[in-house]
Amino acid sequence: MATVMKTSDARAHFSDVPNDVGVKGERVVLERHGKGLVAIVPVADLELLERLEDEMDLRTAKQAKQAKRGSRVALADLKSELGF
Repeated sequence: MATVMKTSDARAHFSDVPNDVGVKGERVVLERHGKGLVAIVPVADLELLERLEDEMDLRTAKQAKQAKRGSRVALADLKSELGF
């Protein structure tokens, strides 16, 4: 469970926030006007999130490749689709 903190409180106690996150492994959500704005997480959490995103991208690419197997796309059409 993340600690929720107003951005003004985080500013006032900024030296404590990196220590709580980096050393203690806490997650901190900064709020502005009662709404979550950003999350400060340990580097290990970020690395895990990035690995999961990479795995999802790879899975999506493999599925797209299998769906397109045997079909060809003209280079001009591909460039147009990608905005080149």
